[in-house]
Amino acid sequence: MPAEGSSGEPIDVLVKGSRDLLRPEELVREATRDIVKDEIRRHLEKTLANDPKLAQDLRDAVRDLLAARATEYAALLRVGTASARLGLAALPPEVRRSVTKELVDLFSDELGQIVERSL
Repeated sequence: MPAEGSSGEPIDVLVKGSRDLLRPEELVREATRDIVKDEIRRHLEKTLANDPKLAQDLRDAVRDLLAARATEYAALLRVGTASARLGLAALPPEVRRSVTKELVDLFSDELGQIVERSL
């Protein structure tokens, strides 16, 4: 349904979209937000530069967080693998063989592409 005063034609849609992009109040709000973020960033960087122990504590905490995330993703992969194995084990033997072959072929193709891209 076209907007009021618009025929729905592509040119009308483009003009309306351009007008929306150029709303000055939105531009000012975004620019102000960026300036405030930059000021906060500078203040935090200065604070960290003045307190090397705090800076190291933050680096250690971020490293620990990344390690925890990696552990979480590894656990999710293991759960997914176990779930897939459970699903396969629940299938009748003839269907299991067919599905297993298709999965092996799929993974072989994917791994081959990964190896090719990495060379």
